[in-house]
Amino acid sequence: MDAASRPVVPVGIAFLIAALGIGLFSVMDAVMKGLVLAIGVYNTMLWRSMGNVALGGAAWVAVGVRRPSRRALTLHVARGVVTCAMALLFFWGLARVPMAQAIALSYIAPILALILAAWWLKERISLRTIVAVAAASLGIATIFVGQARTALGPDAFNGALAILASAVLYAGNLILTRLQSLAARPAETACLQSLVILCLLALAAPWLAHVPPVGALPPLAGAALLAFASMMLLSWAYAHGEAGYLAMTEYTSFVYAAVLGFLIFGERVSGYTLAGAVVIVAACVYAARRRDIAAQTLEQAA
Repeated sequence: MDAASRPVVPVGIAFLIAALGIGLFSVMDAVMKGLVLAIGVYNTMLWRSMGNVALGGAAWVAVGVRRPSRRALTLHVARGVVTCAMALLFFWGLARVPMAQAIALSYIAPILALILAAWWLKERISLRTIVAVAAASLGIATIFVGQARTALGPDAFNGALAILASAVLYAGNLILTRLQSLAARPAETACLQSLVILCLLALAAPWLAHVPPVGALPPLAGAALLAFASMMLLSWAYAHGEAGYLAMTEYTSFVYAAVLGFLIFGERVSGYTLAGAVVIVAACVYAARRRDIAAQTLEQAA
């Protein structure tokens, strides 16, 4: 289904649906952090992916299975590979740093997405984007300074680096999300992308897989349900709204992360993390202020 055949949806509705998807994703992050600490990142991702495939398959059957186009299949595989690597890095890092800090560091992704979109179309990167990258780098440096002053240790430093690497992949994932949403329905996307991730993780199963303890099964099921619901909501929102505009909903996750991190893990948001997050968000908003141009860029890439 192409963009022209989709019904017109008020921009505010698409924004609210995307914000709800981010909220569910934030709750899932908290559940996943607890699981990674308990059974490790690989087994958490492996068993959750099984639930994602089952939920996605059921939804796809419910709306009617259609043979995916070659373009859609290519995008499912591409985004599945990127998402798998991105998620492994993010959740490994999340288990080693406070949630709010991890989310703040991941906020560089929208700026990187603008750079990737410009590269995709062989366009010159604007001065606005260059200034935003410099400002975001200052915000990242502020967070790392705060981490050094609180002496969280080398494990936390490595976790922060993993979060940054994940953010680079997430930037590409934002572009793939838009292209994928124009080529396939949300249920198809949820099922096939999850299947790609499960197949990739299964390659290491003979060496790394372990049956999870009974106590881990309810949170694993909950994480799968939250991830599925979030993916469906975000796929729908990105299919009916401008990617540059909807990317702004990402910033609500900092509030969720700060609250959930404090309530569940006893984490407190340092002044350095808060200051760094403000600088990074301001840089992202500045870079994407001309959201009509960002939207045109992604539409042309499609």
